[in-house]
Amino acid sequence: MKTILRWLLGIATLLGLLLSGPAWILASNQVITDGHWSSLDRSSAGLAPDPAQVQEAVVQVYAARAYNWRGAFGVHVWIATKAEGAADYRLHQVLSWRRPTVVSSIDTPDRAWFGHPPELLADYRGAEAARLIPNIVDAVARYPQADLYRVWPGPNSNSFIAWVIREVEGLDVALPTTAVGKDYLFNGVATTAPSGSGYQLSLGGVAGIMIALEEGLEINVLGLSAGIDFIRPAIKLPGVGRLGMPAKVMGNKG
Repeated sequence: MKTILRWLLGIATLLGLLLSGPAWILASNQVITDGHWSSLDRSSAGLAPDPAQVQEAVVQVYAARAYNWRGAFGVHVWIATKAEGAADYRLHQVLSWRRPTVVSSIDTPDRAWFGHPPELLADYRGAEAARLIPNIVDAVARYPQADLYRVWPGPNSNSFIAWVIREVEGLDVALPTTAVGKDYLFNGVATTAPSGSGYQLSLGGVAGIMIALEEGLEINVLGLSAGIDFIRPAIKLPGVGRLGMPAKVMGNKG
């Protein structure tokens, strides 16, 4: 009986630690949990170059706190592409309320995600971006779980972006620990890190470990990640994200 109680106490302690970050995000009102989605800010953050002024090809990756209570746990990630000379950007993302879930549409690349401003994760320009775009389009079309969406442990919107990044050679992006679902792997238990600078092991997105130059050391427990960035010193906590130096914006413009 004492052994069972110790196990139960240990599990309760672990859950408390994992959920303390999301609980603090909610308690400190860092995510919007009231108001209808249609009334929330969707304006541009001014991070993307104006296609009327910039003719070169552009590939950018953004993350913003997820809508409603989900934002306490993590972010929503999307890819924006603009071909050379194009007048518009096309956004590639997974939307939970759509079937198929994969959506590629003309839209504002850096708009707020239902009240939460975006963060730029990667920025590729010129010839490198032009090379990446057709490969991104091809990978998006080949996504193997376009008819399935699970908030936890995946596949979700972040599982999709991580899959596309791994499929496209040269599209290296260090996804934040708050991109819940990024560690859900579609084939096997071992693969390269999204940044391409290391490796990771993951058991169905529920438990795993990542060691990479860009991401540092990350441990995934029950789908929530914590870790340490040694190159740009910071600790990473579930729900909270980075505490320390800001992450590197990857790409030839990062």
